[in-house]
Amino acid sequence: MSEFGVTEPFRKELLAHCYRMLASVHEAEDAVQETYLRAWRSWSSFEGRSSLRVWLYRIATNVCLTAIEQRGRRALPSGLGAPATDLSPGVPPDDPAVRFVEPIAETLVTPAPTDPAAIVTLRESLRLALIAALQYLPPKQRAVLILREVLAFPAAEVATMLDTSVAAVKSTLQRARANLESTAPGEVSAPTDPEGLALLGDYIAGFENADTAALERALRADAAIEMVGTTTWFSGRVMCLQLLASAVGAPGDWRMIPIIANGQPAVGAYFKGDPYGVAVLTPTPTGLSHIHVFSDPELVPYFGLPRAPAP
Repeated sequence: MSEFGVTEPFRKELLAHCYRMLASVHEAEDAVQETYLRAWRSWSSFEGRSSLRVWLYRIATNVCLTAIEQRGRRALPSGLGAPATDLSPGVPPDDPAVRFVEPIAETLVTPAPTDPAAIVTLRESLRLALIAALQYLPPKQRAVLILREVLAFPAAEVATMLDTSVAAVKSTLQRARANLESTAPGEVSAPTDPEGLALLGDYIAGFENADTAALERALRADAAIEMVGTTTWFSGRVMCLQLLASAVGAPGDWRMIPIIANGQPAVGAYFKGDPYGVAVLTPTPTGLSHIHVFSDPELVPYFGLPRAPAP
């Protein structure tokens, strides 16, 4: 078997790893391509002193660390400033260096066949709030935390990947845990849990039927809506309902198709027959805590949806 055949089974998990590091699907795909290119170039020097998987993760992690140095971190609107106090249209950030977290389709990173426990673990490691929180960690801390806590590599293997000592890995992990603690996401219902499906149903009904009562049922009192791609976000059920009421239009204006993004229930949205973008929902036992709106029409086909909804 060629090196391509041997390494190909790792592609999806490497994409998930690079996405956690970079918070961008497009950059993660580029990083995986660079990983495979470097692996192909240095295949003759791979002497089997570590497993093939460890070797590939070493390459991928260092590719990502280089990318972070060159491009900086990504954020969500809530990480850029205070919530909006009125319904003024969202505006892009003044700083051109600011870039935003991107959503990821589950199909890109879920190998088949996969047992249910592995799917649960994968979804938890891709939560949108977690991906955003990871971006606040210094690059080395981010890498160590992901390699140790998410992927469960032993400290010795992580030390080998990062060309450092086991003691340094352990101390870096402690700092990463402490730094992440204040920004880590709370409890999130799985996209297949009954309460998550009910909240998704209320959200879809609210838009498709212009039913603000359904949207009000779905929102927690402390709910937030973030207009990703702008600096604008809204906090609290009252402000969120004002925004949603201004957006629902007339019955039939919106069509929404359920999908899964970042291990969370989400929708591909169409407005008057045209693709609008994707909304990622964060369901909890007490209602939706966050709605992240990505108003990019190109995300609709990216999630495997048609460019126009079926009649």
